[in-house]
Amino acid sequence: MGRRILVAEDEALAAMAIEDELLREGYEVQLAPDGEAALEAAREAMPDLLLTDLRMPRLDGVGLIRALREMAPGLPVVVMTGYAPAGGAAAFRRDGEGPVALFPKPLDMDAVLAELRRLLDG
Repeated sequence: MGRRILVAEDEALAAMAIEDELLREGYEVQLAPDGEAALEAAREAMPDLLLTDLRMPRLDGVGLIRALREMAPGLPVVVMTGYAPAGGAAAFRRDGEGPVALFPKPLDMDAVLAELRRLLDG
């Protein structure tokens, strides 16, 4: 069975393009149109990795990461954003928490896929 990736992305076309790439790589994918929907999905079945945008309606990426980290502190997180925070990926990392990678939009899917493989498969 493939590793489960939860994709939180409010732009439907971008989400579908990412989903296509991940499915091609053999991952199971769950799409969520915003942070609140992603949080609900994770409560039902915790993913192996979160791939999230930062700017989303209802609950933004930062709030989603914080909420999921309370449930699963070691959850690997990959952030994709057109608006990188000051401090980059380190802005999301707290002591003892799972890895965070940060990718600017538009995404370099080859680089993202390489990072997903590194995080999920060692």
